[in-house]
Amino acid sequence: MATHLILQKIFKTGIVSEPAPEADLSLRVRERELHAEILKVFGQAVSIRCVDAGSCNGCELEIHALGGPHYNIEGLGVKFAASPRHVDLLLVTGPVTRNLEVALKRTYDAIPEPKWVVAMGDCGCGCGQIGDLFGENYATRGKVSGVIPVDVEVPGCPPTPEALLRGILAAVSGKAR
Repeated sequence: MATHLILQKIFKTGIVSEPAPEADLSLRVRERELHAEILKVFGQAVSIRCVDAGSCNGCELEIHALGGPHYNIEGLGVKFAASPRHVDLLLVTGPVTRNLEVALKRTYDAIPEPKWVVAMGDCGCGCGQIGDLFGENYATRGKVSGVIPVDVEVPGCPPTPEALLRGILAAVSGKAR
């Protein structure tokens, strides 16, 4: 009997979710130009190594969204790799915890030149309410740029996949700040 009531409620309520995001045509128009830039600089695809330096995993969910069909980051020639020796860009999330500081530095040092670093999220950029909350203390070293050099910061808690994609594109195309 309880199952019947649950099913009735499900059918009465319907699907409850947010609508799919609108396509950003400015990103689609730039795809061919970016792919040409990537081929010019590397002669191949750009590889990214992600390091979670102590995040809440909100940023990681947005990173995973980039791999889906809506954003199709691999269609731009951007791929994710496990080994830092095979990547061009290091993507770091979260405030750098003291027990991950050495690992982050070693990962950075293992990446061959030329290399870029993108710090993602308010915690990694040291900005906003969350970034100010952690700062530098007994458990964390604070923002990523306090540990390794950073080329692009993508603020947000978490930043949208579009903002992350723009940050990656800025780093690779040489428009980093």
